Amino acid sequence: MKRKNFALVGVAGYVAPRHIKAIADTGNNLLAAYDPFDSVGRLDSYFPECFFFTERERFDRFCHHRMSGEGVLHYMSICTPNHTHDAYIRYGLRLGTDVICEKPLVLDPESIDELMDIEKETGCKAYTILQLRLHDSIINLKKKVDEGPSDKIYDVDLTYITSRGRWYYSSWKGDERKSGGLATNIGVHFYDMLQWIFGPIKKNAVHVKNFDRVAGYMEFEKARVRYFLSISSDCLPENAVRGGMKTCRFISIDGNEFDFSEGFTELHTLSYRKILDGEGFRISEARNCIQIVSDIRHATPIGLKGDWHPLAKLPLSVHPFGWDDKLY
Repeated sequence: MKRKNFALVGVAGYVAPRHIKAIADTGNNLLAAYDPFDSVGRLDSYFPECFFFTERERFDRFCHHRMSGEGVLHYMSICTPNHTHDAYIRYGLRLGTDVICEKPLVLDPESIDELMDIEKETGCKAYTILQLRLHDSIINLKKKVDEGPSDKIYDVDLTYITSRGRWYYSSWKGDERKSGGLATNIGVHFYDMLQWIFGPIKKNAVHVKNFDRVAGYMEFEKARVRYFLSISSDCLPENAVRGGMKTCRFISIDGNEFDFSEGFTELHTLSYRKILDGEGFRISEARNCIQIVSDIRHATPIGLKGDWHPLAKLPLSVHPFGWDDKLY
């Protein structure tokens, strides 16, 4: 396969190293990268010859020039803050490249329709990263559910606690208008996994929603799911705290633990291989999970009513910026 040229937007961001490695591991070239922040020494590990820009205007000029020359760009990878994804996808498609966008694809399902119209207009394709669908344990679980009794309804508990410090609330991630909120920022790939395995969602109730946690109940075609997501270390179980752990990821199915703690390191590279082979996840496949997180974001919590996750009863935290800012 001929080596492809990539441009990457958001190269200084948290998830960018996985994309940089995936481009290198698939034998391709990162030709250009853009980020307003210049702490991008990570490029030296794989692509020291990459052209780097901190000004969007210069990056845009470079990309348009290369699209008309021998160094044509084939793909644009997007690793920017969530609220900018749809704008950069439009930019890449209209530039004439195929696009690979990190999750969440967009904040609202309506944006997917707009982007699909631009795909038709330009003839270019946009893909999203739904890496949990490529995890061996999750693939095997889906096969088990698909081959099981058609009327079987599974009882699922999802717990995901990943501690974040005060910096989180000063960044774009702590601004719901930019991140889409906690369910969108850290939960969207779990919701995609659940609907992919257990079928279309039928009910989506939110019990608790705060700046550092969200808990609720969902009914899918083949599952009843209680979930709890948090970025507060106060929510970690005692055994995790004693072990010095900052993250707790746990799924139980009918009372049995489902272990998928390993096997994450190469999923972005596998995602890229699938896309380059024409088998990647097109943006239409993200519609269900984007609808789920959009509904959670706009929901009014009902409190501890119905079937709720046990951790939903934990006392709510005080916002870390709830001080008198005149003192700081």
